[in-house]
Amino acid sequence: QVQLVESGGGLVQAGGSLRLSCAASGRTFSNYGTGWFRQAPGKEREFVAVISRSGGATDYADSVKGRFTISRDNAKNTVYLQMNSLKPEDTAVYYCRARYSAYYYWGQGTQVTVSS
Repeated sequence: QVQLVESGGGLVQAGGSLRLSCAASGRTFSNYGTGWFRQAPGKEREFVAVISRSGGATDYADSVKGRFTISRDNAKNTVYLQMNSLKPEDTAVYYCRARYSAYYYWGQGTQVTVSS
């Protein structure tokens, strides 16, 4: 089992940037594919970005392509989400998720609020 803790959220103006971090503990983090998801008020949780165990492959939701970048540092057991050119519609709670085989683990989330 792995424990995940997100940080880096906050309030930012439209056009600004934030970098989220997801720190993992408990198991060998490099064994886990990891992704970011978000959930806005009144909406379902949605996929944002994913990165492979080695960091060699990434994928993004169309809504964030070209603006967000996911990366990982397995030596630090941390995954990052660099968010640039933020829009009010990016406002949500952002969650980190780690996957190992059929098992999924979630963090507690970090709030991102983008003002217009």
